[in-house]
Amino acid sequence: MTTIALCQIPVSPDPAVNLQRVKESLARAEGADLAIFPEATLTRYGKRITDLAEPLDGPFVTGLAEAAREHGLAVVAGVFEPGPGRVHNTAVALDARGEIQAAYRKIHLFDSFGSQESELVAPGAQPVVAELAGVRIGLITCYDVRFPELARALVDQGAQMFAIIAAWGSGPLKEDHWITLVRARALENTMWTAAVGQAPNPAESGDGFGVGRSMLVDPLGVIRADLGTAPGVQLVTVDHEATAGMRTTLPCLEHRVLGVKRS
Repeated sequence: MTTIALCQIPVSPDPAVNLQRVKESLARAEGADLAIFPEATLTRYGKRITDLAEPLDGPFVTGLAEAAREHGLAVVAGVFEPGPGRVHNTAVALDARGEIQAAYRKIHLFDSFGSQESELVAPGAQPVVAELAGVRIGLITCYDVRFPELARALVDQGAQMFAIIAAWGSGPLKEDHWITLVRARALENTMWTAAVGQAPNPAESGDGFGVGRSMLVDPLGVIRADLGTAPGVQLVTVDHEATAGMRTTLPCLEHRVLGVKRS
C-alpha cells in the first residue's frame, strides 16, 4: 500500500509564493508516502518562465528538498530548467531524504488549441521512471497524456503506477478530455494513476491554465478520488496487491501483439 497526497494548489507567477504553498501542503500531508504537485509549480506559464527557470540545484528545488526531508515524504513537482535558448519543462522527483531521484523533461509540447509551448520550451527525449517510496513511478506531464505510446513505454520500463502532472488549459470540452485521457491511460495499462493539476487561480484567470480535477484512478479505470476545482490536499491509497487481481480480470498487457503493421 502506498499513501499519496494529491496536492492541488493554485500557482502564482511568484516562485516564493508557490514554494510556501508547497510547504503548507506538505504540512497537511502527514501520513503520506508521496506528495504530487502540478506541472509548473515553480511559476505559471508565460514568457516569464525563461527568466525564472532555475537549475535543479537552485533555490526552488532546494526548498522542495528541505521540505521533503522535514516531513519525511517523497515529492514530485513541475519546474522549469534553463536550457540553450529555451527552457525545459521538468518533473522533478525527490525522495524522502530530499535527494533527486529523477528529472523528466516533457517530451510532447503543447502546440495546440492556440498555444505554442515550443516557442519557450525545448522538448525532452527520454521516458523516465523514478523509484519513490519503494514504487517505480512513470512520469507524465500534461499534453503527454494524449500520447498512449509514452505510457506504454513507461510500462515497458517497469513502471508500477503513473504520476501525471498538469497545468491543463480550460476551454470547451477540455475538462472532459482530461478526465477521459487520464482514465484511458490507467485502463489500457491496468495501472494505478495519480493525476494532479493546478487549481484554478482567479487572480491569474486570463491565461486559462488550471482546471483542477486532480484524481486517483484504479487499474480498471475507476475514479477513486476527485478533488473537483477547489484547492486542496487529499490523501489516497494505492493498493498494489489489488493490481494483480485486476490484471487477471483484464490481462490486456499479456495480450499485446507487438509489431502490428498496416496491411
